[in-house]
Amino acid sequence: MTVIGHVQMSDILQGAALVSLIWSSTVFLVQSIGLYKLFRHQSRPLPPPVSPRLPRDQIPHITIIRPTKGKEPGLKECLESTFRQDYPIDKLTIRFCVASVSDPAYETLSRLVKEFPQFNAAVLVEEEDPLLHGLDGNVRNLGPNPKIRNISRAYREADGDVIWILDCNVWVGKGAAGRMVDKLFGFQPNGETVAPYKFVHQLPLVVDIESSTTTSDETENLLSPAPDSAAEATETGLMGRGGRLEQMFMATSHAKFYSAINTVGIAPCIVGKSNMFRKSHLDRFTDPSQNPILTRSSSESPQRIGIDHFSSYICEDHLIGDLIWRSSAPGYRNHGLVFGDVAIQPMSGMSVFSYWARRVRWLRVRKWTVLLATLVEPGVESLLCALHFSFAMATLPFVEKYIGIPPTYKSMALLWLMAVTIWMSLDRWVTCMLYELRSVEVDEHTPSFARGTARRGGAQQPSFWTEWLPAWLGREFLALPIWTWAVLCGTTVSWRGKSFRVRMDMSVVEVPSSDDDDDTKGRVQINGNGIACVGKYAGGAASSSSEPGERNNISRSRSKDRID
Repeated sequence: MTVIGHVQMSDILQGAALVSLIWSSTVFLVQSIGLYKLFRHQSRPLPPPVSPRLPRDQIPHITIIRPTKGKEPGLKECLESTFRQDYPIDKLTIRFCVASVSDPAYETLSRLVKEFPQFNAAVLVEEEDPLLHGLDGNVRNLGPNPKIRNISRAYREADGDVIWILDCNVWVGKGAAGRMVDKLFGFQPNGETVAPYKFVHQLPLVVDIESSTTTSDETENLLSPAPDSAAEATETGLMGRGGRLEQMFMATSHAKFYSAINTVGIAPCIVGKSNMFRKSHLDRFTDPSQNPILTRSSSESPQRIGIDHFSSYICEDHLIGDLIWRSSAPGYRNHGLVFGDVAIQPMSGMSVFSYWARRVRWLRVRKWTVLLATLVEPGVESLLCALHFSFAMATLPFVEKYIGIPPTYKSMALLWLMAVTIWMSLDRWVTCMLYELRSVEVDEHTPSFARGTARRGGAQQPSFWTEWLPAWLGREFLALPIWTWAVLCGTTVSWRGKSFRVRMDMSVVEVPSSDDDDDTKGRVQINGNGIACVGKYAGGAASSSSEPGERNNISRSRSKDRID
């Protein structure tokens, strides 16, 4: 009996070790693809775009929609990059969208529109949207998603067919519009045209910039939750280094897997920072009478078309990309990542607590959209993936037979340390390469945070021992606790003091405070999320609870300040 039990346990261990070997080898392969694509496209200057040099009547018109909420680090520079595009002015429509004229960003938006009078640019205020307010409007004409409410009018009134939704807190190079159009339409430098895409996007990068200012209620930061106290807003030392952790995540794990998955193209993988698609496609794909994968029962009544279709759902960027991916459009390819171009998000003043909350929000809204990927996510991080690898190598008999690695705990520990060290070394290399920003065009208008570490006037490369290594270790060791708290310890999220529970179809329902059993267990404040979250535009959600008559009065009283 003992012998049989020993044999069975040995078989179980070897089976588990084989699974661990397959898993870790798959992760290594995916990372290798990502590293190769990043090196190939991010380490050298990009060619100029083709579309701006086409005959005038062949250049697609772009409507650039920039949803805005609050004062951001580098807000003016990020928004100004919209006007610096190497693209014909008469082929651009620029719409800055804001919930209210009382928003701290409104003055900046108004000033920018006045500084560039040659552009077709305007500020659209949600409080003045005739669909939601006025004699024929109603705040309940759209669902609670604040970002969709924010940009709905700009989408409905768009000029031309090409829509470029570009978050207010990202900066893009002057060739970005042209190269995204090239990818979307298949324009090639030799004058030929290849298969166009239904949807194109950019790789997001975070740049943690030093700032002497602190976050206040008036200048609420989109990038992180509003501080619960003055102490949190002014954290210094290690607890004030959340921005470095976010920067490390976006430049290592996220960048590698984002590039690899978009190279293989087996599933949609997008971030809602910089996305371009055709309005005609989205309008058709969200119409049940034209898209067989939709049914009226799966949507809110009355039926909403276009961007408004997603107003009752959280995680709208993923849902938009997923619907476009799954909907049929003969002759078009699915999603295309514009390799080399990056959407740069400057970040300042983020605490470690805010970083934790931001990652928890991301995971909570993702777990119902990509459940399997969320469940296996801990296994793609360095510490656990290296553990899978070392366990397999120190357990499988053929490894000892052909390589000579003895099945001991010491061997397993050494293999784990070796794998983690190699992983860390590759991460160091890829972060140094990415933050040189060699693929970004630089001119006199380029802000310092977008110049890269390899150019004069840009940021300095962080010291390995005092800055880079602590950030890398902090991010890696926090990955599993964050995942555990987010995925296993709660489902409730809050939008501006109101609690909501996310349904499995990603629609949301309000939770009365008396029934909110997650209040002390895993509740997360949705005030901002760079990836797949709507809360950073939460001002729009708060406004939806006002009575129509009250909101109409507000709209009329402020209409005289609107910039057309």
